[in-house]
Amino acid sequence: MLIRRETPADAAAIAAIHRAAFAPQYAGDPAVAEPPEPALVETLRTDESWMPTLSLVALEYDTVVGHICLTRAGIGPFPVLALGPLGVDPDHQKAGVGSALVHAALGAADALDESVVGLVGDPDYYARFGFVPGPRLGVVPDEAEWAPYFQVRPLTAYDSAVTGEFRYPAPFYDL
Repeated sequence: MLIRRETPADAAAIAAIHRAAFAPQYAGDPAVAEPPEPALVETLRTDESWMPTLSLVALEYDTVVGHICLTRAGIGPFPVLALGPLGVDPDHQKAGVGSALVHAALGAADALDESVVGLVGDPDYYARFGFVPGPRLGVVPDEAEWAPYFQVRPLTAYDSAVTGEFRYPAPFYDL
């Protein structure tokens, strides 16, 4: 497996991966014709929060099998990062692709002297990467229903003064 930055040629494969990876979450919901994650990534690419250096793909040979992106978010007045979406082709799930992408993204963010990464996701999955419930570090999501799933990961440049309400980039609120 190789992990590298996303290129424009990867866009269709990335959309297909997110569509396939997230479809089971919406199965049986007649109000959702297609998972919103492919459109979210497409919208993020044109948003001011987009950070092309932090949009990564996992390749098996020459085939894109996973994608992750980090975008500019905020905690109060502090610039931080938001992780997501993370998608892995269903045929490659539970094989370490998602873990490799998360490790690569966090390593890249750390190398760029970013301080904190926030996300809404499965606490059992993300704890292995050092994510902790946001309130433990004085950070809360701006959407109350996200609270049970909201987590943050302090990086090397973390400053304990970075506290307050976490805000995703605008496209996340259109899901």
